[in-house]
Amino acid sequence: MSSSHQDKRKMTLNYHYPFAAAPDIIRSHQKDIYFEGVLLNHLSAVIRHLYGARLLHTYAHQARAFSSFLYLGLTTLIGNRTLGEEYCDIVQVEDDTLRLPAIGRRAGYIITNILLPYVIGKLLPKFRSRIQAKFESNLHHLTINEQTKGLSYKIQTYLQENMIAITSTSSVHAISLTIFYFTGAYYQLSKRIWGLRYIFTKRITPSEARVGYEVLGVLLFLQISVQTWIHIRNTLQKYAPSNAAEDTDEIRSNAPILDPLNPTQISPLLSNLSSHIQPSLNSVLKTHNIKKLAGPRYDLRNSEIMPWIKDQNRKCTLCLEELTDPSVVSCGHMFCWLCIADWIKEKPECPLCRREVEMQHVLPLQC
Repeated sequence: MSSSHQDKRKMTLNYHYPFAAAPDIIRSHQKDIYFEGVLLNHLSAVIRHLYGARLLHTYAHQARAFSSFLYLGLTTLIGNRTLGEEYCDIVQVEDDTLRLPAIGRRAGYIITNILLPYVIGKLLPKFRSRIQAKFESNLHHLTINEQTKGLSYKIQTYLQENMIAITSTSSVHAISLTIFYFTGAYYQLSKRIWGLRYIFTKRITPSEARVGYEVLGVLLFLQISVQTWIHIRNTLQKYAPSNAAEDTDEIRSNAPILDPLNPTQISPLLSNLSSHIQPSLNSVLKTHNIKKLAGPRYDLRNSEIMPWIKDQNRKCTLCLEELTDPSVVSCGHMFCWLCIADWIKEKPECPLCRREVEMQHVLPLQC
């Protein structure tokens, strides 16, 4: 009896709990997001009752950050499991020691997951504005000195035009998510930074083996690779020396600049969009000798542009990205100018409510 008891105890001590699989980690995260939303709804109801809807609308972003901080403060910070972790029967551990996380790692995770993105979101637009102003000053100085063909001018022009994409953290999160789909570890970038993984708190039989998301990892990797290749190709083509391009620029140097938010300047586009034979935007510009702007006039990735448009309303439901040149159709729904223009070319109706919409009914917003 004593020997069998010792053997069972030895097997228990030598047993290592398996790491949690990707589906359980994602399910746990989704549950936590749900309960954070419930907490936010209760907090919003209290603020609305005490101070009114206007103050709640003004500080909606702060209320969301506070509710997330409160949720993790009442669970992770004090050493308890979140409701999502309890639902999926997983426990957070340190990846190097396989022990429960120390208070330093738990606090660091909460700071980098909630407070750091909030601070970055507040400071990044100002930082971009200062850097872009510096580039504009340098480029203006180089233009005056007729040094527009130098390498410094091209590099600074590229950095200025792609400042939002360069300083965005979305690419870093996409790469981290791709690695997670392949390895099943560190779903959030903050957990990767602090080395926090999940383990199951029960024995997993062979019949309960979890499948991975390697296929999603391959698809996401292909998407990132294709986007990177297209960006590099377009950049090289743009800054490559071309006599034909220079001749074309000289011929059209006195051409008017197309303002996509000025309906009087884009009337040719509107008439062509409503006709049966709809040429592309580039052919219309070429036909009417009009220059196209290098980028959107209003890009809502910059939080200082149209700040009265809040949170999820700043995203286009067609491209699922932040609105560029936001435009409103007659029913009141808002989309990117190019997104809704392409949609109306195929279906002259609102993508959301299916109300009939013509291109002349699309109203671009202006600051």
